[in-house]
Amino acid sequence: MHGRTEPPFPADHVGSLLRPPALLAARERFAAGDLDADGLRAAEDEAIRDVVAMQEEIGLQSATDGEFRRSSWHMDFIYQLGGISRTSSNLAVKFHNATEEIEFTPSGMAVDGKVRLEQPIFADHFRFLAGETRSAVPKLTIPSPSMVHYRGGRAAIDPEVYPDVEEFWTDLSAAYADQIRAMGDLGCRYLQLDDTSLAYLNDPAQRAELAARGDDADAQHLRYIKQINAAVANRPEGMRITTHMCRGNFRSSWVAEGGYDFVAEALFGELDVDGFFCEFDDERSGGFAPLRFVRPGKQVVLGLVTTKRGELEDPDVLKRRIDEAAKYVPLDQLCLSPQCGFSSTVEGNSLSYNEQVAKLRLIVDVAQDVWG
Repeated sequence: MHGRTEPPFPADHVGSLLRPPALLAARERFAAGDLDADGLRAAEDEAIRDVVAMQEEIGLQSATDGEFRRSSWHMDFIYQLGGISRTSSNLAVKFHNATEEIEFTPSGMAVDGKVRLEQPIFADHFRFLAGETRSAVPKLTIPSPSMVHYRGGRAAIDPEVYPDVEEFWTDLSAAYADQIRAMGDLGCRYLQLDDTSLAYLNDPAQRAELAARGDDADAQHLRYIKQINAAVANRPEGMRITTHMCRGNFRSSWVAEGGYDFVAEALFGELDVDGFFCEFDDERSGGFAPLRFVRPGKQVVLGLVTTKRGELEDPDVLKRRIDEAAKYVPLDQLCLSPQCGFSSTVEGNSLSYNEQVAKLRLIVDVAQDVWG
């Protein structure tokens, strides 16, 4: 397919996968004090072995650990950065789907010390994943630097620690650069920075929320692009870095709406990553026209297959949509994936394991037909 031997691949996926019932049960026993840390780790190991084997069996060229050791796609990482603390107050995030509104209330966070990398984060996770892959490239997913700032903004940063916010940004990018270098030392050559903010900022309602708390909503994406670029500037030779941008994913619901138009020119023209995972599964994601700003040599992974419901997409419809996107980006710069993860948090989306596997198989089959 594509003749591509470097990620992102023609058939790819975002990262998180549905947690199997045995692992969910082990997590509940651990939380109740009926299972120790070694027992939980053994349950995670077994589940990851199985899910890596599944990814390789259906023909994916990359494999993740499904984020099975995490509760959340981003906060499990962010809380391990030096200088960042979990707060007692909860954030209230409004998610929506076709029939209802769901409130997600993760713990809050505060920047109450100098941001730094105290030790490589998810190093053991990656070592185990790399040891289990046979034919696929092991892929590590971590939240983008933007996610450390987006939820709380300037108000979450202690002014006594950072009287000049520019020092915060410098330290944040340096911590991420240290993380990227450490992952490279472990042999990671496929790293994904998950970033909902760069999609959220296309929604006028989200920009209004940022403006109301005193942030520069019209230029926030430019700051995030600048800081990501600083973090990845000296990435190890041979490491491919992508970013995934969706509008929220929790129990088959979302937060924001709108195409990529507001951020497109700067995002696709200036962000120094190798590939962009973009959400395009329904009308709230907008059209493909913003992709006209994508530079030569950059891959766009079209998230045409939804993870929010189990019904399987029509392969002919997917192929027609790939043809539509190819009006803006050459076909050999395009790839195919789901629009988001299947389980961004431990709860997972509303579909079955078999439906998840069927969607991944469909992506592999369609990519073979289009680029094979």
